[in-house]
Amino acid sequence: MAKIHGIPVTLITKTITGYDPLREPITQEVETVVDNVIVSPTSQDDIVSNLELHGKHAVYTLGIPKGDTHNWEDAEVLFFGKRWRTFGATIEGIESMIPLEWNKKVTVEAFG
Repeated sequence: MAKIHGIPVTLITKTITGYDPLREPITQEVETVVDNVIVSPTSQDDIVSNLELHGKHAVYTLGIPKGDTHNWEDAEVLFFGKRWRTFGATIEGIESMIPLEWNKKVTVEAFG
């Protein structure tokens, strides 16, 4: 029997590198590869709930490995050769109470 494992996912965050003459922030994308992220299709019930609550069409749910400290809210991610955007809150469980290697989850929608 095969061990459950995730895939590498590239998390894209934006950092402020300065400000333009109108005091608007100038940002630069920073890509970070996060290993062992579980990618699963979103259930039909979750798709309907997210569409009603957020007006967004959920496609996948990502399981984030324990110990990860990145900010996944409203971020962009790359996996399966496509670009996705996370939305909604990152749901987190108590690490010591969850038997597997993942304790957070976040939902993604298709993006550009």
